[in-house]
Amino acid sequence: MAVIYDLEHVTTYSYRNPVGFGEHRAIFLPGAGFVGRILSYTLETNIPSKVRWMMDTLSNNVALIEFSEPAKELSVTYRLRGEHFGIKAIADFPLEARAIEIPVQYTPDEWTDLAVFMRPHAEDPDGSLASWTKSFVAGDRDDTLDVLQRMMDAIWNDLTYQAREVEGTQSPSETLRLGSGTCRDYAWLMIEALRRLGLACRFVSGYLYDSSLDGGDVGMTGAGATHAWLQVYLPGAGWRAYDPTNRITAGFDLIRVAIARHPGQVIPLSGSWFGNAEDYLGMDVQVKIRKLAKLPEFEEE
Repeated sequence: MAVIYDLEHVTTYSYRNPVGFGEHRAIFLPGAGFVGRILSYTLETNIPSKVRWMMDTLSNNVALIEFSEPAKELSVTYRLRGEHFGIKAIADFPLEARAIEIPVQYTPDEWTDLAVFMRPHAEDPDGSLASWTKSFVAGDRDDTLDVLQRMMDAIWNDLTYQAREVEGTQSPSETLRLGSGTCRDYAWLMIEALRRLGLACRFVSGYLYDSSLDGGDVGMTGAGATHAWLQVYLPGAGWRAYDPTNRITAGFDLIRVAIARHPGQVIPLSGSWFGNAEDYLGMDVQVKIRKLAKLPEFEEE
């Protein structure tokens, strides 16, 4: 089964006086892959601009936008219609024996390919992250899928989801200290913890389809904005999605746009402006996802 959906993402920056703009980077367009395909897309700005496309080092689609005149408001709108195939449960992809228990044993070739996703990126000045991580494997509790599930459950049960307007991502130790965070903070915490257990993890930026918007019963945390989760590489299953914000590991809710070693690499829209600091009034982001149809599954011969 596949889902056909429409997505609209509008980012608006407001200023007290006209300001100039440097080049902006927009990451909103999913890449080609087995999880879905793009049927159509547009990128529009409220002031004259020139757009060129590139593919970054991790094969993410990046739009580079150059603006030709100053303005008191900058609005960037992208729309796309896509077909989303969803994510199957890990049970459909049995793990190899070397992945059943932590530490997972990667082959030399896998080590070469995965090294950048295994190396911890965030500092742990007070040791709180290391202590939190060790609690999930204490007492010989080293079943890989069990550790992953318990860590995701701990984030869900022990931390408080807290949306915020400030851009950026908290450090894992800060998220633990505050006991709260956004979806990006949750994903980054789990990534850095799992890397310290020897697992290859990557940060994923994208969107969350909320079935309640189309008459479903259950509302999802983080809908109506860009969303973030992580992928863990498990021999036998490959890259598997874990969304600690909603405890999702399968289904049609996660629409992947980009992957990265750390959150700063896949900011949906980033750039510079020129003017007085006090001219900046704020940013508003509106994301809408609408399901258009479900396509029937083909029967296997």
